[in-house]
Amino acid sequence: MALEPPPAARAELEAALAPLRPDWPELRWAASERWHVTLAFLGEVDDAVRERLPVRLERAAARYPRLTLSFGRAGAFPSPRRARVLCAHVSGEHQALAGLTALAASVAAGARRAGAPADDEGRRFRPHVTVARSRHAADLSPLVRALGEFSGAAWTADHVHLVRSYTGPLPRYDTLASWPLRA
Repeated sequence: MALEPPPAARAELEAALAPLRPDWPELRWAASERWHVTLAFLGEVDDAVRERLPVRLERAAARYPRLTLSFGRAGAFPSPRRARVLCAHVSGEHQALAGLTALAASVAAGARRAGAPADDEGRRFRPHVTVARSRHAADLSPLVRALGEFSGAAWTADHVHLVRSYTGPLPRYDTLASWPLRA
């Protein structure tokens, strides 16, 4: 389950990353059209559970208002000096970020009730978009510093999306269903 940033927000972040990419050819840079903010990662879900998900996720989405968010400074997981993931954190007013955290917990609970516990359940929710990955732990501190002051324009998250991911040499994501957040 995820939020999909609008094209303008993705383009703004892409413009900040573009001049940095040539110096980091060893990273696998994610295409901006695949960027999303993961609310809960479910892993493999069988057909019976997938049929029960919509009603739960629709209820969860309907409880929360639209959120005004933006992309912010860069970060790296598990740490900048031993990173496997480069990300842009999601920023917003305190109330929006608290709402985002509550929304993530609610969709994860809905998935659990449908029979699909989130693989990332129990981990602290850190809203971000993954922009690049490294096959091996790498020191991405220079990238994190270079993007440390980035602050994108505000955008509105207005739908929760059920997304299916396909891994492999050309990973892709397909949106299976979407539910609106409250206006």
